[in-house]
Amino acid sequence: MGVPSFARNGMLRWLLGSVVICFAIGGIYLHSWAAVSDGAEPADARESESSEPIQPIQAQLTHLDARKIALGKQLFSDPRLSDNNLVSCATCHDLATGGSDRKARSVGIHGALGVINAPTVLNSGFNFSQFWDGRAETLEKQVDGPIQSKIEMGSTWPEVIDKLRGSRDYTRAFREIYDQGPTSGAVKDSIAEFERSLTTPNSRFDRFLRHDTSALTSEEQEGYRLFKSFGCASCHQGVGVGGNMYQKMGVMVPYFADSAHVTAADRGRFNVTGDPRDLYMFKVPSLRNVEMTPPYFHDGSAATLPDAVRTMGKYQLGHPLAQHEVESIVAFLKTLTGELNGKPL
Repeated sequence: MGVPSFARNGMLRWLLGSVVICFAIGGIYLHSWAAVSDGAEPADARESESSEPIQPIQAQLTHLDARKIALGKQLFSDPRLSDNNLVSCATCHDLATGGSDRKARSVGIHGALGVINAPTVLNSGFNFSQFWDGRAETLEKQVDGPIQSKIEMGSTWPEVIDKLRGSRDYTRAFREIYDQGPTSGAVKDSIAEFERSLTTPNSRFDRFLRHDTSALTSEEQEGYRLFKSFGCASCHQGVGVGGNMYQKMGVMVPYFADSAHVTAADRGRFNVTGDPRDLYMFKVPSLRNVEMTPPYFHDGSAATLPDAVRTMGKYQLGHPLAQHEVESIVAFLKTLTGELNGKPL
């Protein structure tokens, strides 16, 4: 008996989705996490876990400079980096709430509303580029954006450096580390070093990857199986479980066709390159600690993890997910929550 046409169409749509996503992995948008992570796993560890699309986070960060981390941490939380001395990096990237502010759009200087959802700063050192549209290649270059944005911190580098040079403590710290007083380059370098230290190892899923099968329940393991079989791991893979490629928002179903108001920020990577092929392309976000960082997506449109999973099923996979599938995948995603500075998040 032949396969009914509606079934054939469904299967073809499902296969097409998988092919599209796999091409994205094999093409120009995929960057290996090992190429961008200074904290890469030892070769023997990578080999033992190579059969899985996700790798655990290495706990030791011996390659980082503790003095720069301490200075960067102080600067990260210092509102004097803003024009009105009220907004700091930590205002939108609160480490107590998963490295984000849990708002659809952040509120910056003088109450200005941001244009896009603030991504988490945790594990940002594993990203192959910064910002949703990838306009900053490094964490150092990323620092330029918020400080000088008129709706975020509203300052300028001359203003920031003048304030820092007026502080004896800062001047002394910069001279001890950089052999000179505060400069924009040194500020960016120290903040970036601090941000690279914000890794969250030892999640239950990391322990599972290191062959502790008791770290996950049967439902969580089923969620991971579905995560892989549906193709989610095609984009969310590597040590960051994302953050190493760009992908279109709406691979199988046009996402923005259902949006009442499409903004300039919705154009994604196109705003950087001007290439029509980059329209609606965004950096795939990391799923590390994802249960802690609602709302989800660049537009903050998904209020909860189940909402986000359903949206991905519809628009990225072309496959509406059953309730039990959503619940299992969400259960798996919650196992990605790790530890910061040795303490559970």
